[in-house]
Amino acid sequence: MIDYQPLYNILLDAKADAWANLLPGQIASAFNTNKHGTLSQWQSAIKNLPELPTTHRLLDADAVQTGQANDLSEADRMELEQLLRTLHPWRKGPYNLFGINIDTEWRSDWKWDRLKNHITPLNHRLVLDVGCGNGYHCWRMLGAGAKMVVGIDPLLLNVMQFQLIRKLHGEAPVYVLPLGIEELPYGLKLFDTVFSMGVLYHRRSPIDHLMELKDCLKPGGELVLETLVIDGGLGEVLLPEDRYAKMRNVWFLPTCETLISWLKRCGFKNIRLIDVTPTSIEEQRSTEWMQFHSLKDFLDPENSELTCEGLPAPKRAIIIANNA
Repeated sequence: MIDYQPLYNILLDAKADAWANLLPGQIASAFNTNKHGTLSQWQSAIKNLPELPTTHRLLDADAVQTGQANDLSEADRMELEQLLRTLHPWRKGPYNLFGINIDTEWRSDWKWDRLKNHITPLNHRLVLDVGCGNGYHCWRMLGAGAKMVVGIDPLLLNVMQFQLIRKLHGEAPVYVLPLGIEELPYGLKLFDTVFSMGVLYHRRSPIDHLMELKDCLKPGGELVLETLVIDGGLGEVLLPEDRYAKMRNVWFLPTCETLISWLKRCGFKNIRLIDVTPTSIEEQRSTEWMQFHSLKDFLDPENSELTCEGLPAPKRAIIIANNA
C-alpha cells in the first residue's frame, strides 16, 4: 500500500545499510494478517478507498488538513466518514479531512505549540518520532520543513490511521512504521532530531530508553523529550505501586532535576528545560472520536490535583538536549 523505496534509499544514502536491509522483513512481519484479526479488514478498506483529488493540504495549522468539503459529493463524504469511524479510537490530532473534523482525545497541537519555537528548525533534517501514535506530530514536523520524518509505533491501529491519512494526502516523505524503538539496529546514529513524547514513563528502564534515543542521533543531533514529571528535588522519583491514572504500564515519574541528571549521566549536553505544564481535562478528554474514558475519569473527583489512586495528577515537562 505504501511505497517504502524512498525510505530505503534515504537509509542507504545515509550509510544505514543495517536498517535498510532489516526493515523490509520487519514491515512484512508486522503486517502479517495472521497475527491480527482485524488488520486485513483495515487494509482492504483503505486499499478500496478511491483516490480523492484535492489541491488543499495544510500541515502547519492546528488541525492537519487534507481536502475541503466541497471536493466531495455528500455520498462520498459520508462513505469516508464511515471508514474513519471504523478506526476508532482516534487519540492524537486534530485532523480535518475533506471537511470532516476529527476531534481527537488529545489536543496534540497544544503540545506542538509549547515546543515548536524552542527546537532547532527542522528544515532539511531527518527526523524520528518515537511512539508517534497515528503520526499527527510527524505531519507537523514535515510541515515545519523536515526532509523526511519516520515515526515508529507498535500499535497497528495507529499505523492504519496514518496510512489512511497518507493515502488521502498523497505521497510524502513521512512514514509511520509498526515498530518499537528496541527493534531499531544498534549504532544507527542516523537522525538530526529525535522526538520521544509520552514514552519514557512507559519504559521499565528509563536510562535504557534514553540511551536508545541517543543511539539514534547523529553526533550533535537534538533530542526533544516530553514525559510525566513530579514536583520535588534532585533524586526524587515516583514509582507507582500499581496503576497511575488507571494506567498499568507507568513506571518512573522523575522530578525535572532528576530527569536532567539522567540525561547528563547518559552523555547528553546543552540540556534545557523549556516547559512544565499540568495536563488539563481540556487537553485530554473523551470525544465522539474517542468515546472511552479519558483524563477526567482518571482524577480524584474531589481533588483534581490527584489521580484516582491519590498520586500527583499528570504534569508534563519538555526538555531539549544534544547528543555529545
